Amino acid sequence: MDATGTGHAVARVTMMNVKIGTFEVWPPVVLAPMAGITNLAYRTLCREQGGGVFVSEMITSRALVERIPQTFEMIRFGPGESPRSIQLYGVDPVVIGRAARMIAEEDLADHIDLNFGCPVPKVTRRGGGAALPYKRNLLRAIIREVVANAGTLPVTMKMRTGIDDAHLTYLDAGRIAAEEGVRAVALHARTARQHYGGDADWDAIKRLRDALPAQLPVLGNGDIWTAEDALRMVAETGCDGVVVGRGCLGRPWLFRDLDNAFNGSAERVTPNLGEVAATLYRHAELLCQVLGGEKHGVTDFRKHVGWYLKGFVVGAETRRRLTLSASLAELGERLAELDAGQPWPGATADGPRGKSNERDKVQLPYGWLDDPCDLAVPSAEDALSGG
Repeated sequence: MDATGTGHAVARVTMMNVKIGTFEVWPPVVLAPMAGITNLAYRTLCREQGGGVFVSEMITSRALVERIPQTFEMIRFGPGESPRSIQLYGVDPVVIGRAARMIAEEDLADHIDLNFGCPVPKVTRRGGGAALPYKRNLLRAIIREVVANAGTLPVTMKMRTGIDDAHLTYLDAGRIAAEEGVRAVALHARTARQHYGGDADWDAIKRLRDALPAQLPVLGNGDIWTAEDALRMVAETGCDGVVVGRGCLGRPWLFRDLDNAFNGSAERVTPNLGEVAATLYRHAELLCQVLGGEKHGVTDFRKHVGWYLKGFVVGAETRRRLTLSASLAELGERLAELDAGQPWPGATADGPRGKSNERDKVQLPYGWLDDPCDLAVPSAEDALSGG
């Protein structure tokens, strides 16, 4: 895949490696955990493009402790993955502490990231994800148990700014994390109510960076669609690195751009449609290997097609035929029908991908907002992982 200069000026940022426990991260880039996306196949594809930390899909502590087979498939790592990063979700300090101990004692990963940012109803209605930091004492108890049981493994956390604009929690949560020994904090600068809609509030990232000890890395997340966005976020907020989620959907080469950008190069990847098709096929191949065959791999890949083709002139019928491919051979035949020489469409290929609507309200347990200091553990999380 060719990489060419874009002609844009490269923002100059002076940065050091992000240190998370015993390992250093350069470039200072993290692949955000995304349910149904950041499996071994996609992590492999992104790692082939550039460096950073590539985190697994979110798993529930209860599912891990109960040894649900599906969960152990989700935390399968490739032989070259380092550090092996697991994102863990839970609402019960005791259960999540046991999960952390399992990870450490059974050498399941090198790094634990705690999820306090998921906005989906099946998580928040149980008091988890982005809902949990509102309960300050419960948040502290969970973090304390995980850090105490993780041994030498570094523990980090990812969160949102709060439940909604009337219930912002990120500054308190960040201070609690610092006090309890978390090694890095990532902030998706949206509330749970915003979901993925509206604009991320990068000023909140700056406020968090200013509020926490300088030695504790603060990573920014939200509206990073290009390498230039990442450089601008660092320059405007002073954050120590970036977390990339929806910006890399159908754009795994964004990690090469980020690698170049943080190393001071203006070189960017601008693939033509043929090169995109080759990457698309590589992704499908990896999914088939990871998910146990073509039937599951090609079917799972269907959701990625629209993201890869965004901005290119490809007819609706062609897109439909691609998504209905039943085998790698059929997918390859359909991809061969594309106009391989069609150039990179530029800015029209950037911008939001995936769900982006705001929510009318956040689903919460009954009475959740009554007492932010309440330490009561909500009903157990679903034993199924993901979310």
